[in-house]
This record gives sequence, structure tokens and C-alpha cells, in this order.
Amino acid sequence: MNKSQQDKIADDKIELLIRDLLLSLDAKYKANLDFEVIEFTPDRIRRAYDEICAGYKMDPEALLFKRFKGSSGMVIEGNIEFVSTCEHHMLPFYGKAIVAYIPQGRNVVGISKLARIVECYSRRLQLQERMTGQVADAIVKYLSPDCAVFTEAIHSCMIARGIKKKATTNVTALRGEFENEVHVKQEFLSYVGRFKHDIL
Repeated sequence: MNKSQQDKIADDKIELLIRDLLLSLDAKYKANLDFEVIEFTPDRIRRAYDEICAGYKMDPEALLFKRFKGSSGMVIEGNIEFVSTCEHHMLPFYGKAIVAYIPQGRNVVGISKLARIVECYSRRLQLQERMTGQVADAIVKYLSPDCAVFTEAIHSCMIARGIKKKATTNVTALRGEFENEVHVKQEFLSYVGRFKHDIL
């Protein structure tokens, strides 16, 4: 069985499960769902999850492979928008990231690559804390041992259920000099303070 056949079987199973979920919700809540209107909802949701989970198919090493000669100073990219999905409730959380690194041997990556690394790990079933650390660890492994990542997000699982309050969650991951050198950490955090005025 080739990959396209495996994908087709998986797609069919996902759509069947979604259809069963809709039927169960209709029965439990006496919702009187109009099944003509939602006939194609299982297909729509399945295709949506192809996008939501697209990060699993992205290769961080390939994203950070190509290098250019550039500065030896700190490189920082701010206000990188992301949308992810909480693995606890399967509801979205969204926000912005700030990513910085110190180039090794004056080797830098294209400016879009830091945003792509954020996309790689956000387009998965995630926890914000883990996602932030994964972005930092990928940069350490494939680009530079000295990096920092800051994320700020709003979690719809807090808004739509539970406490039903809107709040922002901040997470920071520091590696190498960003963790061990006070002046490097302070420089990064000063940038975070500037970017945060526009972050959410």
C-alpha cells in the first residue's frame, strides 16, 4: 500500500469519526442539526486539520540549511504571527513570537526562515510552553547554540470554556549566551519590551 492509499484510508476514517461525533452531539443535546446543511462538514473539518497539523510534515533542518554571510551581531525577528491547537481541548491558541539568535561564523539564514520554524512547530497539536522550547531547540541544533524565543498567546480554551476569561500567556525559552550572559539576556528582553507594544 503506497502513501496516497494510506492517506485516503486515514482521511475516510477521520471523516467517519467526525460524522459520528456530529450524530452523537445531535442525539445528546437534541440539537436538531440540519444534516443537509452540514453534509460536507466532515470533509471540511478533515481538510482544516490538514492545515492545522501541517507542521508535522515540515523539516526544521531543511528550513535552516541554507546560509548566507552576514552580521556577527544578534539577529532578531519579532511579531511572528502563529496559530496553534491546544492538545488538551483541540481548540486554537494564537499569538505572536519573537525569535533571536547570535550567528556562528557570521552565517545567517534568510529572514523568512525564523518565521517558518515557528510555523513548523505551531502547526501541530501543541502546548505553548513546549512549542516555544521546540523552536529554540531546533535553532540550537541546526543554526546556533545561542538563541532565545518569546511567545505571547491567547487560548480560546480559556475563553470558550472553563474560566471563560480572556488572558495572555507569555513563555520564554533562553539558550546559550541568552541564558548565561546577563547583558545578552537584557538586550533580548529590551527588544521584547519594544515589540510587546504591538504583539496582541
